[in-house]
Amino acid sequence: MKATGIVRRIDDLGRVVIPKEIRRTLHIRDGDPLEIYTEKNGEVIFKKYSPVGELSDFAAQICEALYKTGECVSAVCDRDTVIACAGVPKKELVDKRLSGGLSEIMDSRKLYTAAGKTELPLAEGESILCVSVAAPIVTEGDVMGCVAFAAKQGAPEPNEVQVKLATAVASFLGKQMEG
Repeated sequence: MKATGIVRRIDDLGRVVIPKEIRRTLHIRDGDPLEIYTEKNGEVIFKKYSPVGELSDFAAQICEALYKTGECVSAVCDRDTVIACAGVPKKELVDKRLSGGLSEIMDSRKLYTAAGKTELPLAEGESILCVSVAAPIVTEGDVMGCVAFAAKQGAPEPNEVQVKLATAVASFLGKQMEG
């Protein structure tokens, strides 16, 4: 564990403020769920909670089906990282931080399809795979992640099957996380 040198007091309602610098570094936004762990030695650990991450095994199976049907690299992402993928080795994408552009697409809550040639990177530092389709996963009004198809930079526009698959699977995953 890394010490920050920052000390905060708990208020009379049991609240503690997580400093802005830490929230920015860890990409913690207003309303993000945090999971709380305790250690025997008295440590309290806050971890960003990902409802999509809870479905990682299921998401991996879905990605395999999407890859076979859509004939294109597929990925299921939470708000920050790639949770599962198919069509490329998992070590290339899984747990990689999403590109800023893909995060903006999710924030817009709209289906994205690459117009013309694909140019938007899927993950930070990714120079080969770009987003061709991204459908946000929405649960109870909140964006939880997205279902994406990716192709090599400069690949042609996605086909209708890929667009419909991404939309349908994103809707299905959103329903699975409700309640």
